[in-house]
Amino acid sequence: MQSELWLAQAILAFHILLIAFNVFGLIAIPLGAWRGWQWVRIFWWRALHLAALLVVAVQALLGSVCFLTIWQSELQEAAGRQGYRLPLIQTWVNHLLFWHLPMFFFTTIYVLIWIGVLLLWWKVPPVLPWRRLR
Repeated sequence: MQSELWLAQAILAFHILLIAFNVFGLIAIPLGAWRGWQWVRIFWWRALHLAALLVVAVQALLGSVCFLTIWQSELQEAAGRQGYRLPLIQTWVNHLLFWHLPMFFFTTIYVLIWIGVLLLWWKVPPVLPWRRLR
């Protein structure tokens, strides 16, 4: 039981880091383009950011809760704790703001964010791996 709880907490920590990575990129890329920071054009970092947000958007479009939330919830339940029935961010919003927003709202937000990141890929293009940063 204790190992399930520990693993659930590890998944939660990873999930929070992944969310922070995504939010950080949403802020850092346009800010870095404006400030001339070359590191925001690093190809692998930008590709990872785009892919991570694509996974979020596709899961939302399919009406699926994030697989990390599902794994964490199942492990918490196996450890005798209450699990989550909603996506992690939706659960936080519900707890913090007491809003009961439909999944459609979050799906729309996730897809719009991914489209925004895709536009950033075009407006602030990453440097391809075979080219050097200046």
